[in-house]
Order: sequence, then C-alpha cells, then structure tokens
Amino acid sequence: MVRNNRNSKLVVLAAGISALALTLTACGSSSDSADATATTSDAPAEVEVVDGVPATLVGMHIEGAEGGAWAAAPFGALRMWDNGTAWSQIELAKGEFKWGNIDGLIENATSKGMTDIMMVLGTTPEWAAKEINDSDYPQPGAASAPANMADWDDWVSAVVDRYSDSFTSYQIWNEANLKNFFNGTPAEMADMTKRAYDIIKAKNPEALVVAPSPSTRLTGAFNKFFPAYLEELGKLDWPVDVFAIHTYPKADGDPVARGALIEAAQKVLTASGAPELPLWDTELNYGLAGPGDLPKQDIEGADAAGFVVRTYIDDLRYGIDRSYWYIWSLGAYDLLGIQAFPGSDGEQGFFAIDNWVVGASYDGCEESGNSVICNFSAAGSSWIVAWAQTGEAPYTTPENSQLVCDPLANCQEAAGGSEITLSEVPVRVYLQ
Repeated sequence: MVRNNRNSKLVVLAAGISALALTLTACGSSSDSADATATTSDAPAEVEVVDGVPATLVGMHIEGAEGGAWAAAPFGALRMWDNGTAWSQIELAKGEFKWGNIDGLIENATSKGMTDIMMVLGTTPEWAAKEINDSDYPQPGAASAPANMADWDDWVSAVVDRYSDSFTSYQIWNEANLKNFFNGTPAEMADMTKRAYDIIKAKNPEALVVAPSPSTRLTGAFNKFFPAYLEELGKLDWPVDVFAIHTYPKADGDPVARGALIEAAQKVLTASGAPELPLWDTELNYGLAGPGDLPKQDIEGADAAGFVVRTYIDDLRYGIDRSYWYIWSLGAYDLLGIQAFPGSDGEQGFFAIDNWVVGASYDGCEESGNSVICNFSAAGSSWIVAWAQTGEAPYTTPENSQLVCDPLANCQEAAGGSEITLSEVPVRVYLQ
C-alpha cells in the first residue's frame, strides 16, 4: 500500500437494533479499561501458543512502531511495511547501512512481547537500481530490479546476519505486480526469490520465506504478473514456504468481494501446479478509492467492527492462515475506509475477534441461503457467530441459546427459538 504523506469486546448492530427489535444493553468494551486517546502502549502483547485458533491469525501493521508506537487492540503477528525499514531506506550507499528504524522497531516489539515479525526485504536503493522513475515507491529507483543481483544477495545476507534471532519470516517484495512497486519481470522476481531463499535457509533454516504479495484488486495487473511469476518460480522448484496476496476490494467492495478475490488467487495457484503451502493475506483494508473513479467509502460504526470480524472468520472459511491489517494508525488516516486507532469502531472489531475466535476451536461454518453460521467452542462452552452475506436474513436461535451480542460490545438476552433478523454485521449467539 502507498502511504499518503502526512506531517469490547462484544449488539446486534446499529442497523440490527431495529432489525432485532430489541433494546440493547452494554456488555463491556475495550475502552472501559484503556485510555482511548493513547497513541502508544507499554502493555506487553499477549501472544500465546493455543490449542485453538492461533493469535497469529490476526496480523497488523503499526504506524510509528519504529519509534515506539503500538496497537491498543490485540493481534498476534507484525509485518514491517511503511516503517522506513525497506532496503532502499536502510542501505543508503553500497555497504553503508542505517539500521536505526529496524533496531527501534525490534526493541519496541520485544518490549511488548511480540515474537512473530515479518521483514519485507524490498525495495531497491537508487544506487543499485537499473531503472529509476519518479513514480517509484517509496522513492525513485525503489521499484527497479537490481542492476547487479549480487547487491541483492549482499543485502539479504546482511539482514539475516544481523537479525536472525528477531525475524520469523522474510517477505521478498510488496505488491510486485504494480509498476510503482516493481517494474522488473516475473523472471527477475523469481530469481530474487530463489536467491533470498537460499541465503535465508543457509543462515536460519527455521525462518519462513514468504513470496511477493501481488495485489488482487487490479485484475489486469494481477493476471499479467502472478501466473507468469508462478511459472518461473516452478522452474526453480518453488523456493518459498508461504504464498501471499493482498485483498483490498474495490472502493464499494465488502467481505464478500474480498472472498471472491481470495478464490480467484487460489484458482491461479491451483492452475499453476503450485505446492500446497500456506496462503497469507499480507495487507488489507476496505473502502479505498478506486479503481478508476470509484470514490473512497468511509466504513464506520458497527459496519467497521463487523467487517473486521468477518475478515478473520472468512480467513478460517477460505483457508487463509493469517491476514495483516493495514494499518493501526496514530489517528485518522484518510486513505483508508476502516480506521484502526484508539477509540475507533474498527478497534472494537479486533477486541471482538480476540474474544470470539482466538484460542477457540473452529468447528466449521455453513451457508444457508444468504446466512453464514459459524460454530466455535472452548472450555466446555460453545457459541455461534452468524451474519447475512448481504442485506438481511431471517434466523431462529437454537433451543439452548441465551445471549446475543454484536462487535460493539452490546448484548441482549435471546431465548431459544427467538426469531431475529441477521444483518451484514456478525453477532455472537451464546449457547447454554
């Protein structure tokens, strides 16, 4: 994603208040115990190994993490992007490294207990580029393949030598199918992938190598690059541990549209003969302007929290092992449709997914007409998370139901056999 330059836990939705014809009662919120105005947090990140859905399902980008900022909402994995940590921002001249941003981010993450950190290895410094354009991100030359691949080898070696104990995964490149991020060929990107894989595995065999993440939003650019890249990667015996995509839907897209993007990418992987490896969504949000003249959409209130919850439950449904939300910010971030900062509606979605899903056993989902009904259990209790894919859908609560809650932390008693109307915002149905 290109940055703009710029100096709870549990209602049956805003729309669902009338849809359910219920008077909602607050059931607690993250803001009850946290300072909603804080931009940094000293609280350790509670990343635990669990028997159920792992905390790493929920990945995050954090604006200012290199300077001490941290997310107030729970998450289990961190991706380094737009933190001033790319190759073009670190090796300012051949062999001259400015490691401060990476060091600062690792020190910050370590102090919060975060142990799952992904380093994005691109982009190319101007001195190493063979093609330089003003439109390159984050600076001229950054979208180029290296003129001399030995410079790439040296960079990867320097990173792994210095940070072998800090990074659990290395992603080769960001949105390599978009010209302002990479203007080289699929064959060059496959070569860089293989080179990095061999270096990383020789120095740290346990580290995961994550393939470049194509943006699925512009289907023309995706279809031109991704199949060709996979073809070249197959010739090199698939030197990756994880495949990756970015699933920003078009401006008016919703989680259903995101699901279609995931399925399209999975079909390309299958058609290419790619091995069955984990698939990660390493960057996403909703409502961004475009493609074309589509205006940005501001997604707020229960819709914002609901999209967050559906995103990560959809990951379980579609077989996405983790997704990195873009971005926990220090304040309102005009580029994005859903805001995630202290006190935002999006923040509440992350508390809900942590409360409803992380650590629980995922017992599967089923679609019935326009409804999605997902089953979870933990510690002898079970519950349902349900929503309408689009619009509304009728739903009868199970005989052993007792409580219905939405992601904005409001709940209402609901006896078994209650007739309610689901909306696009998911609700949790507690069962006795």
